[in-house]
Amino acid sequence: MRDQIQLPTSATASLPPYETIALVLQGGGALGAYQAGVYEGLHEAGIEPTCLAGISIGALNTAIIAGNPPEKRMARLTEFWETICQTNSGFTLPPFVEQSLFNLNDTVRQSISAWHAASAIIDGQKGFFSPRFPPAPQITPGNPKAASYYDTSALKSTLERLCDFDRINSGQHQVSVGAVNVRTGNFVYFDNAKITLRPEHFMASGALPPAFAAVEIDGEYYWDGGLVSNTPLAYVLESRPLRDTLTFQVDLWSARGAVPSNMSEVSDRIKEIQYSSRTRLITEQLRWRQHLRHILQRMLDDIPPETRASNTYCQLAQDIACSKRYNVIHLIYRNQPYEQHYKDFQFGLATMRDHWKSGLQDIRKTLEDPERLAMPDNVSGFVTHDVHREEIEQKMQANSVPAKAGANLVEK
Repeated sequence: MRDQIQLPTSATASLPPYETIALVLQGGGALGAYQAGVYEGLHEAGIEPTCLAGISIGALNTAIIAGNPPEKRMARLTEFWETICQTNSGFTLPPFVEQSLFNLNDTVRQSISAWHAASAIIDGQKGFFSPRFPPAPQITPGNPKAASYYDTSALKSTLERLCDFDRINSGQHQVSVGAVNVRTGNFVYFDNAKITLRPEHFMASGALPPAFAAVEIDGEYYWDGGLVSNTPLAYVLESRPLRDTLTFQVDLWSARGAVPSNMSEVSDRIKEIQYSSRTRLITEQLRWRQHLRHILQRMLDDIPPETRASNTYCQLAQDIACSKRYNVIHLIYRNQPYEQHYKDFQFGLATMRDHWKSGLQDIRKTLEDPERLAMPDNVSGFVTHDVHREEIEQKMQANSVPAKAGANLVEK
């Protein structure tokens, strides 16, 4: 267990002696700039993750962070996002003009976002993907590597240019990305503790069909992990050996949202429900599991050592029991009024910066209260924090909302 980590004088708190500091990044395409903003806030606070896990765009952000030394990460993240937020043809508004228009109102923002989404479909994004030509066959047999609407070979070059894969595989961080085996349908994690990670592993995690083709790795083909589970939270918290862990869970889709009133809103809501992964429900399940482990450990502590050593059931219980503690901090992107169902594939520079700024604001607000980073001291040894949920709960208390009614307002 490492010594207590002191943040720089500009930071708002110091960290207890967690054995693992994890950054867990969900998939969500263009919304992934929010995760870059969260990382910037952690970076400026001197909080260095030791474990990085991602799916889809979260896997690509993971590659950039893990593949660069701390002093270069912000520059590389910026370069990555400013690259993929350009069209392949280069036909776009000058950044200053686009930003000026974007700042006017939500109607203009919506128009700009729609234009960028259409551009992504027609032209693709620089250093990321381009329309496949000739198109993949609809019925006749073809090559699995070309069975998609877009070609992502440019992404491999981008990752090789911006990431040092020797650093990724050096063991300085535990790095894990999730994907789905197309043949078996099984979810897998590519983990640098078990295999040597290559650009293909990160590309596979983000190969969302039918837009992107399956990626071949050692004779098997893999698609985007978000098809099965869009968050690697359970993988991180359940990895053995269990450790005292502080986790920053950064989600791009919120399970909670308004009932749609038109078809565009229906499409948007479907994506939110499909890809939100019910993060808070998963967290609650993990909390309950850890609660039972803590109870079991406390019971074992009251049993004489000689009995524990000789009793088979005590030995079995010891394999399950655990006194480790977990602090999970949720950071969930909040949908903006101007965003529509295409928000995950509209890569405009102005919108990207808006997402980035939102993530930076949320993590700064989270770190304002040092108690949110405290080691859990409750019975379960498990706590969660979410500044947005806490705001809702405070409003309910201020308005004296009954507990039963208030439960419906807080997303699980």
